[in-house]
Amino acid sequence: MKHAFVVLPEEAGERLDRVVTSHCPGLSRTRVQELIESALILLNGRAVKGSHRLHGGERITVEAQPRPPVRAEAESIPLDVIYEDDDLVAVNKPAGMIVHAGAGNPRGTLVNALLGRGQTLSQAGDLLRPGIVHRLDKDTSGIILVAKNDAAHAKLGEAFRQRTVKKTYLALVEGLLKEDRGRIEFAIGRDPKRRVRMTVRRTAVLADAREARTDWRVLARVDATTLVEVQLHTGRTHQIRVHFSALHHPVLGDTLYGGAPQWEAGNVILPPLGRNFLHAAKLGFAHPRTGAWIDLRAPLPHALYAFLQRLAAAAADDPRGIDAALANYL
Repeated sequence: MKHAFVVLPEEAGERLDRVVTSHCPGLSRTRVQELIESALILLNGRAVKGSHRLHGGERITVEAQPRPPVRAEAESIPLDVIYEDDDLVAVNKPAGMIVHAGAGNPRGTLVNALLGRGQTLSQAGDLLRPGIVHRLDKDTSGIILVAKNDAAHAKLGEAFRQRTVKKTYLALVEGLLKEDRGRIEFAIGRDPKRRVRMTVRRTAVLADAREARTDWRVLARVDATTLVEVQLHTGRTHQIRVHFSALHHPVLGDTLYGGAPQWEAGNVILPPLGRNFLHAAKLGFAHPRTGAWIDLRAPLPHALYAFLQRLAAAAADDPRGIDAALANYL
């Protein structure tokens, strides 16, 4: 791909890498950095750093040579498989594991681990994402479905598109939600200022904003936090995290969307979670071959349960209340 453009007056003061990313939406920020370092992005015919500040009126040329095809490789990584048959496999993904390889993350992914089991996966996706029909964020744990063959991939993909898959999450959000249940329907799009984030559309116009719906109900209020059960009716990137941040109740531990890195209850500073308090606890779907309804559950990870117990104890709440609230999730 070859592309050339002139820096606009309103882009004066912006970094080179950010301006190139905005003019070339097909290139990720990481790929733009690679091209700059390889002198394949030039400013008035010369190579400069990605942090170079622009003045307006400069001519930028971009020559994006295609990468050689990359294929996911098998790795021996333990997995918690909670369901498996000839058509699909369901895994309780741990926090910290990426679903499939990408720029800067070639190994240690769920796909690498599945291939390491000698798993046959559908080829309906690309070489890095065999079998993948939906995703979970790196720091979100819980149930993820993977297709073993193309027919199952097509059926499951259509079920997610038609929103017939029932997705239930557990989240601990900062602050006390006043109501016992609610619905969030802000449209979600890419944050134009910070491309790694998503944002909601309120008054600002987001060209790529898509409608999104999140239903929630309170399970427990502990200290100055609220434990909620969340039903997703759409599957936008970072949807739960973005929606609760928009309510000024970010998911605990989610520093990308305003969450505190560490929490204090009473006079006790709790050990940092090192992840988002977000877990995909239940998944219900029609089997792609038989049509039979399947309900899967992934218990709340011990680290999250232990954090809730410490939180309740520090706030002088009865920890048994946590067990009662989580009766369906432990």
